Amino acid sequence: MKKLLALLAATIMTAALAQVDVDSLDPSGQTVTFWHQHDEPNRVDALDRFTADFNANNPYGITVEHLYQGGYGDIFRKMLPVLGTSSVPNLVVGYQNQTATYAVADGMVDMTPYVNSEKYGLTDEEKADFFQGIYQADVFPSFGNQRFGFPPNRSMEVIYYNIDWLEELRSAGLIDFDGAPSTPAEFEAAACAAVQQPFSGATSDTNVLGFEIDPDASNLASLTFAMGGDIFDYENNEYAYDSPEAIEAMTFMQDLFNQGCAGLATERYGDQTNFGAGTTLFTIGSTSGLPYYDSAVSEGAGHDWSVSVVPHVTAEPVQNLYGASVGIPAGKSPEANLAAWLFLKYYTSPEAQADWAVSSNYFPVRQSVAESMGDYFAANPTYEKAFSFLPYAKSEPPVPGYDFVRDEAAAAMVEIAEGADVEATLSRLDEFGDIELAAQSQ
Repeated sequence: MKKLLALLAATIMTAALAQVDVDSLDPSGQTVTFWHQHDEPNRVDALDRFTADFNANNPYGITVEHLYQGGYGDIFRKMLPVLGTSSVPNLVVGYQNQTATYAVADGMVDMTPYVNSEKYGLTDEEKADFFQGIYQADVFPSFGNQRFGFPPNRSMEVIYYNIDWLEELRSAGLIDFDGAPSTPAEFEAAACAAVQQPFSGATSDTNVLGFEIDPDASNLASLTFAMGGDIFDYENNEYAYDSPEAIEAMTFMQDLFNQGCAGLATERYGDQTNFGAGTTLFTIGSTSGLPYYDSAVSEGAGHDWSVSVVPHVTAEPVQNLYGASVGIPAGKSPEANLAAWLFLKYYTSPEAQADWAVSSNYFPVRQSVAESMGDYFAANPTYEKAFSFLPYAKSEPPVPGYDFVRDEAAAAMVEIAEGADVEATLSRLDEFGDIELAAQSQ
């Protein structure tokens, strides 16, 4: 595995040296197509505003068209057969692991010369304005430190909890702490107490659960992070699903299931609906879902609610921060690539970022934008609270083939929830991940 990745890095490092002279290019009259996953009205409206403003005001006559192409998986599947051809879009959204898969097939443009261009790029001050952990996430060490993406937003996995229900459990003496649980032991105590004493304000007769979880690779990663581990061993370039921390995380989840305190979400957003109705005490989900949780609660039990870090055994929380970036697929002319970059530069500008953060409920990626969001924070204190967790951020592996591994991780969680042996199941998942990584890296 190490030899494969080293050979890959060396090959791509050589290719990266032949960079285009961006300053000499003229992007005039180019048409840019942008494939994305946004179908929510607020986000689509924002993209409409961005493209209209850019099209009307850029001095080069560049025309941008944004096109909804389904979810991340749909876009990934659409990209694979057109990689390196003229049929690719000018810009495409994708997670870092998806981008890495494209890059193995020489399917992505290194954006470094565009970002660093004296004429068209970012100044040092502008680069420093980005949260640096986010800014560097699209620079791939295993591909000669080429930049294959640029970040317009980020989200984080958090615990959603019913404040009123927790207070009822505390008053009844069923838990001995105030507020959200900070450790797995406190979380377990509250989740099981919730089954013993349902919420008084529930508006549904749905089965009461302390914790409802969607079987998803990001949730598996989040629970493993909270146990002080990781799902990938970066030193040895291999998966770590069979690590002691991952085993501890999934054993913890299985114990909750065995006690009848937790259950799997059986339909899309079912956990969110049940949380709103007051029949589920805890869920785990993305901060981008805050408006949808608010609607679910408003239409349901109307209880007080908030978000918290994932209960952890570490000294500080470890939060799963993730988000797709936007990259330039290979297959177009350098002039077209420059036009694509210029729109992306605008899309991540402070002005557009401020609008995008409010419209999308994603976290902004530039510090100056965050500093100007006082009014939005005041009107949305739960968003502000979640934003305060950014210093504890950690990311899932940006390696090729992780998309395929994610599906297996979700299936493994279902098996474990249904009683499968934790160590054996995670060992098989780990082996699958390493095989997939080797196959995708060739």
